[in-house]
Amino acid sequence: MSGVLLRLAGPLQAWGTAAAFAERDTRNHPTRSGLLGLILAAEGRSREDELGPEWTDLQFTVRIDRPGTRLVDFHTVGGGYPRHRTVPTSEGRRRSEATATLVSRRHYLSDAAFVVAAHGPDPLTERVALALRVPQWAPYLGRRSCPADQPMLLTPYPIADAEAELYRVPLARRQPDDHAELVEVDFIRSACGAQQGTEHGEELDDIPISFHPHRRAYHTRRVVVRTEALPAALCGGIGTDYLDTLAVYLGIWSP
Repeated sequence: MSGVLLRLAGPLQAWGTAAAFAERDTRNHPTRSGLLGLILAAEGRSREDELGPEWTDLQFTVRIDRPGTRLVDFHTVGGGYPRHRTVPTSEGRRRSEATATLVSRRHYLSDAAFVVAAHGPDPLTERVALALRVPQWAPYLGRRSCPADQPMLLTPYPIADAEAELYRVPLARRQPDDHAELVEVDFIRSACGAQQGTEHGEELDDIPISFHPHRRAYHTRRVVVRTEALPAALCGGIGTDYLDTLAVYLGIWSP
């Protein structure tokens, strides 16, 4: 078993599980379907391609550095066009000009930051690392309008225990004002094999069966959110302060 580490940060992220046209939601952390979609897009796979059974062996552990702030973007689509150019109906007709404007609301996480360990059998994690080192399609954070900050791939090659490394990667948050020695950090894991303790769970429809745009399908899984205490010294600040701290951790810069 081995794994890779991903840093998921950017101005906006969106990790929906119950998205419909009019209301496109986001969870408060990356979903399994969103993470697999990011990796498969990096491989150059099409949405119409079948998902191989090997992907069930890839597991994700998410560390929430900053939960971000929820933001709702108000959209209108299709208004102002003549009838022959309005949005099609389900019967294949065109909407009248009076009913052409459709309203949608898209939910995002603003200024959130996560570190994700993707771990599994060695051949699979080597495949993941290769795809993310040289992506065929640019990675985005749930939606195409959400580009990822760099560096995103913290481990260009798989490492032996990626999940354990989540306890050593600098946290993308400021040092606590009260000079506390410990800070609370949430970790998200699939419920199977999760430890018991200070944790709560939720069910997500985020195990993809098919990404095909006309027949998307998902299974349900249960995840646990476990709050753990990490050393406050791991807090590397935000912005350029964090990037400097991260560069030192990665061994590519020395102050």
